[in-house]
Amino acid sequence: MEMTGIMISVAVVGGVGLFIGLFLGVAAIWFRVQVDEKEEAVLAALPGNNCGGCGFPGCSGLASAIVEGKAPANACPVGGESVGKTIAQIMGVEAQESVRMTAFVQCRGDCDKTTLDYNYQGIEDCRMLSFVPGGGAKSCNYGCLGFGSCVAACPFDAIHVENGVAVVDKEKCKACGKCVEVCPRHLIALIPYDAKYVVACSSKDKGPVTMKGCDVGCIGCQLCKRNCPADAVTVADFNAAIDYEKCEGCGACAEKCPRKCIVTH
Repeated sequence: MEMTGIMISVAVVGGVGLFIGLFLGVAAIWFRVQVDEKEEAVLAALPGNNCGGCGFPGCSGLASAIVEGKAPANACPVGGESVGKTIAQIMGVEAQESVRMTAFVQCRGDCDKTTLDYNYQGIEDCRMLSFVPGGGAKSCNYGCLGFGSCVAACPFDAIHVENGVAVVDKEKCKACGKCVEVCPRHLIALIPYDAKYVVACSSKDKGPVTMKGCDVGCIGCQLCKRNCPADAVTVADFNAAIDYEKCEGCGACAEKCPRKCIVTH
């Protein structure tokens, strides 16, 4: 009797297991997701950082967008030109030229060159300083706050705070744009890696105000603009800007700048 019970139990368990196995097998076939081989190949070619710098949710999102024609083959800022060419070959399209970009902090107002309104003691997060009187201790309301929110956001260890100002290592930077997004003062920009000269200031204050708060702030004097032979420099809101497509890298703007806020990159 006991043996019969055991046999029945084994049969029941075996039958249930067989049923579940068959059910799962049929379900796997019925509900399987069709995988696009091209999409898989594109995904394999991407670096896999999932930084979102391309504007899509991770590398899988970008791979899908490329295959669907919603993004170009060279859309990955991390992979750069080499990855773009590989993906173009997979997609059977002509590889497009891409310009390597890098992040740049438009500020040189470190602890030695700026004045302080008070000594700040509190949460060291740049985004929190919007709730602090004056937007922070530095007199300049446009300069780097220096608490490293950009450093924490960078997935490539390409940006660090040096003497109160964030500085980008252009060799490590992949132009993912994370630091650009997180900076509450919007003074980090993506510029061409090959740019010769840059304006390291974002101040829009009038000259006397800027001079009072920072030793290296742009005062909008327009000497850089007047001396540029390529007409590549413009001045608006008391702040100079360089058109990198026009710039010939002669250095005349940096040489004439009385505040030395135009520097080599």
